Amino acid sequence: MARPGKNNQWPFRWDLLLRYRLIEIIALWEGRLTTNALMTAFGIGRQQASKDINYYIREIGQGNLEYDKQLKGYKPTELYQPVLTQGVVDEYLHMLNSRSDLSSHFNFLDIKQANTEIISAPDRAVKAHYIRPIIQASREQKCIEMDYLSMSSGNTEHRIITPHTLVYSGYRWHIRAHCEKHNDYRDFVLSRVNNVPKFISRSEHSMADDQAWNTQITLVIIPDPRLSDLQKYIIALDYGMSDNRLKIKTRAALASYYLQYLRIDHISPLKSPEAQQLILHNFAEIKHWLF
Repeated sequence: MARPGKNNQWPFRWDLLLRYRLIEIIALWEGRLTTNALMTAFGIGRQQASKDINYYIREIGQGNLEYDKQLKGYKPTELYQPVLTQGVVDEYLHMLNSRSDLSSHFNFLDIKQANTEIISAPDRAVKAHYIRPIIQASREQKCIEMDYLSMSSGNTEHRIITPHTLVYSGYRWHIRAHCEKHNDYRDFVLSRVNNVPKFISRSEHSMADDQAWNTQITLVIIPDPRLSDLQKYIIALDYGMSDNRLKIKTRAALASYYLQYLRIDHISPLKSPEAQQLILHNFAEIKHWLF
């Protein structure tokens, strides 16, 4: 089925379009699609879910999926090409984060609304067959080995990790995992995985053992003290501060990502207060959690 032109609509209802897109996303990034995925996501019966999958295979993505008896589900073929989605990892990861986020990537709506434009970070070069084992390992508490492009060493390094959570920092996706090399929990950027990870065994390491992940802290953000009183008032208004303070509760493991997202440099503040705008007021209290 050809993709419609700029001013045309897909020839099926919005709820069906969502289901067909979910078929593509799950098949591509998990490597296995079952009727249960559609049943759970949309609250439909097995017969309807099977009907949707068969219609997709017959009318939309011909040649994209094939049934695998060993997997007891459908898998993408070597000829797989997304028809209703973009085939980027953000579609899958945002779907995991919130079911409502499904609609954020679906740009064929015909709804009368105010004009809007959103600047998004460029899609990372993430390969589906590299990520599938990581997703499975995080669900099943399995240990995997992989090649990883390290920024600190500048080399490809062999790593053995036990992943537990996919995290979006506001700019990119990474996996939180226990690292055998350092014997602690670290973050691994998905786009730097450099081969298809291999399963080793079930791991004794779990999310429950990740201290930084399970520790809740509060970031106290205030306007840069170098600003004028009027400028401080404007900044406080922009961020909905109370008494010139913005308190953000977060996992300790994610604190540095919040600061990066707010452009707060706690190591070497910018010379211009107009550029810096915000500072971390309780740095001394939480500095041991930051990187």
